[in-house]
Amino acid sequence: MASAEEGQQSAPVQDAVTLEEVARLLSSGKAKNIIVMTGAGISVSAGIPDFRSPGTGLYAQLEKYDLPHPTSVFELNYFRQHPEPFYILAKEMWPGNFDPTDAHLFIKLLEQKGVLRRNYTQNIDCLERAAKINPELLMECHGTFATAHTIDPPHKAVPIEEIKARLDAGETDIRDKETGSLIKPDIVFFGESMPERFIRLVQRDFDDCDLLLVMGTSLTVHPFAMLTQMVPGTCPRVLFNNTLAGDFRQSIVDPHNTRDVAVLDDIQSAVNRFAGLCGWAEDFDALKRKFPNRRTFAAPNPIPELSGLSLKGSEEPDPYPTDSRCNTGGGGTASAAPADTQQQST
Repeated sequence: MASAEEGQQSAPVQDAVTLEEVARLLSSGKAKNIIVMTGAGISVSAGIPDFRSPGTGLYAQLEKYDLPHPTSVFELNYFRQHPEPFYILAKEMWPGNFDPTDAHLFIKLLEQKGVLRRNYTQNIDCLERAAKINPELLMECHGTFATAHTIDPPHKAVPIEEIKARLDAGETDIRDKETGSLIKPDIVFFGESMPERFIRLVQRDFDDCDLLLVMGTSLTVHPFAMLTQMVPGTCPRVLFNNTLAGDFRQSIVDPHNTRDVAVLDDIQSAVNRFAGLCGWAEDFDALKRKFPNRRTFAAPNPIPELSGLSLKGSEEPDPYPTDSRCNTGGGGTASAAPADTQQQST
């Protein structure tokens, strides 16, 4: 298996233009450094809403509440003044409330086959961890619920169990008892930096990638969205999504396309089909049997009621009028967290 931080370099694979051809690359052992990029779409069947689906997405559901705009719940300035909406959502979306989907388990299957270089995920639902994917093979680009800190210097670490216990007790304004600073899980809000590990790993990982799988994302959140363009020019790329996204919109209709495939279908059905094409159906079924009693949903659950809260916006104008909100320098959902440098969508 490729090592967690270094990986093994292999020559880019060429001329894969159908899903069957991509599957042959896997079954023949030619693809050895596979990167999987995932967004909120892979968690919808777990009952977690994505961000922008009309009617059912998180932002659509938040429109009925008295927020300055739906994204306010993930803005640091707004959180400082009105922490209640975020804490209510955090309690509802807390890891352990949901089960990994077949898409998550397919990524685990790639790990078992020794070909997973890394899973770069926008998601903060921790379902990759629930699928028992090796944390060293995960890059949680927008942070995680696994740890927490105060939002003010010295950014004191706080046991995540403390936040969970206080949420379960009904608290909606959770502050450090010594410093008085608000505490939040280490998910990346608008205006916060990407994790340092992302910056350290991304160039080498994508230089060595010989197959890119993109699942359940609109590819509009930057810098995540630009990662699809960082693989070698001959590296096959497959999009599993409901609609075309990002630069796949152009490449799929290009008559000279020699590397991109788009599978526009239900993602869970698509990964099962793909596993079968790879000759891995029995192995995939065996893996799924190790996760009995998983709950699945035809549609995402509604978000909890926010009624009764004082959610009036701050008097300050939105400092990020074009959704340009996150920088990539050092430090420091729905399933996907809303960090970006250009536009926010999942």
